[in-house]
Amino acid sequence: MTPSRAAFRVGLVQMSCSTDIAANREKAAARVRQAAKKGAQVICLQELYDAQYFCQEEDYTRHDLAEPIPGPSTDPMAALAKELQVVIVTPFFERRAPGVNHNSAAVFDADGSLAGVYRKMHIPDDPHYYEKFYFVPSDLGFKTFQTRYANVGVLICWDQWYPEGARLTALRGADILFYPTAIGWHPQEKKSEGAKQRDAWMTVQRGHAVANGIYVAAANRVGLEKEMTDTGAGIEFWGSSFLCGPQGEILKQASTSKEEILIGECDPAHSQYVRRNWPFFRDRRIDAYGDITRRWID
Repeated sequence: MTPSRAAFRVGLVQMSCSTDIAANREKAAARVRQAAKKGAQVICLQELYDAQYFCQEEDYTRHDLAEPIPGPSTDPMAALAKELQVVIVTPFFERRAPGVNHNSAAVFDADGSLAGVYRKMHIPDDPHYYEKFYFVPSDLGFKTFQTRYANVGVLICWDQWYPEGARLTALRGADILFYPTAIGWHPQEKKSEGAKQRDAWMTVQRGHAVANGIYVAAANRVGLEKEMTDTGAGIEFWGSSFLCGPQGEILKQASTSKEEILIGECDPAHSQYVRRNWPFFRDRRIDAYGDITRRWID
């Protein structure tokens, strides 16, 4: 069987963040260089990669962290992509217009050009994840970006829980779904709920891989972050970044507590093989799904 595209190597950067944004950018750049040196061709950073997760509280001054593209969070990654000849998925806090900010990811192709921008579609509003205060939901829909090495699908964190987003991105020809992420435990819940929460997070994403015959990669941050909170115990981000194959098999997985770089290979020919043998796309009843656009069926 002749593959439609060559295999490619993915790099996932799992790191902690301090309150020093410049230092976080330098650290991320160094990790991208390390991933490229290890052979990665498509490298993904974590959600809002250059700051601590500021959505733990509602604070109007934190809107000042938003920036346009091009800007100081994205420019260094565009330059690195060109220098290293790699694709970089760069999640950042996007300022689109006064009062209109997005949780976004810029995808830079291996020549440093902007392949496109994905804006987070699903915006949570949970204790210490007060994202509706900061982010406007995307009006761009679900997208796949053609790059030198792969057709890259990007969704962000809370999007992980929605099979519709994974499906629509896969239907646009993605070879892999990247999920830049900032998810963790409330420390007071970790003992009673932590294992179940983390297992559910991995299971639902592995399910997207199976249902779509596609590679799935999640890049999460790690470490306890409470420096930007006035009250509370903060969030202990659980790391566990991973790459899984089109049958949901775990190919690479990071720890819950360490900074790591994961490198793994993805082969579009293998996805094609899996889809032929598990023909979930063939057997979809697209004539029967109209009600999926309804909020509830009474």
